Parts: sequence; C-alpha cells; structure tokens
Amino acid sequence: MTPTFRPISPEDQPFLLRLYASTREDELAQVEWKEGELEAFIEQQFEAQHQYYQQTFLGAAFDLILLDGKPAGRLYIHRRADEIRLIDIALLPEHRGAGLGGQLMKTILDEGQKVGKPVRIHVERFNPALHLYQRLGFENVEDQGVYYLMEWRPRMPAV
Repeated sequence: MTPTFRPISPEDQPFLLRLYASTREDELAQVEWKEGELEAFIEQQFEAQHQYYQQTFLGAAFDLILLDGKPAGRLYIHRRADEIRLIDIALLPEHRGAGLGGQLMKTILDEGQKVGKPVRIHVERFNPALHLYQRLGFENVEDQGVYYLMEWRPRMPAV
C-alpha cells in the first residue's frame, strides 16, 4: 500500500488526538487514573504538544499519512537550510510493525542524501522506534535527558 499525504486541518484534531493517545498507551497504563482524568491529561498534553510544534516549527510540513485515503498517521517535517528535522512521525497501532515506518524513513533519508543534508530527530529513550532509527544509521549526538537527539548523515560521493 502506497501512502499519500495531505496537510493537517482543524477538522483532523479528533484523529490527531486519538493518534497521540495511542502513542502514550503503554506509558500511561502504569498510572491509576480516576474516571475522566486520563482523557483530560491526554487532551491537555496533546494540545500542549500541538501548540508547541505549530509555534516552534514555522514553515514545517504538518501532514497526515493516508492509506487508501484514510488517516493512518502523521508526519511532521521541517526542512531547514542546514538539516531535515523530523519533528514527529506516528502511526496508528494497526499500521505499526508492518514496514510502513521504515518505508517512510527511507524516503526521508533518500531526500537527505539527494540534498546533502543530515536528518535529525529527537527520540525518547524508551521509544520502540529507537531500534529502527539505529538500524537506519542514526547515531546519538546529544543526550537531552528524556530524549536523544539523533542524526543521520548523508554519504559523501566517492571521489
């Protein structure tokens, strides 16, 4: 299945909230929540992240990943003068582990190779995708506590 993309819109907020919640399920299942607390917490965290991304990465591409025209995830990329910053990539649980994430990452790395720019991403220490990034050639360049700043560098052409 070949993914397509389109910019997010305000109408996508319910889907984006559900997607965000799916990325936090394992982590938040470790806490006992009173009725309604978990949903309120997730919504507050999602809104904070969404606002941060929109305000911090002006000019970035904030896209939905579509499979057969249906939302399957999000891909947020900021193409800067000196790098390609992968702000966020997330897939619904039913689309994880089937190669789609790797396919999307390889496309981004191909772009980095073509334009001669490194690709950088912040990754939580315990994110299962950390192993995918390492397999693709990303290296830790900075330990930022909860996150690693990881970088993939384009190969230099043979002389």
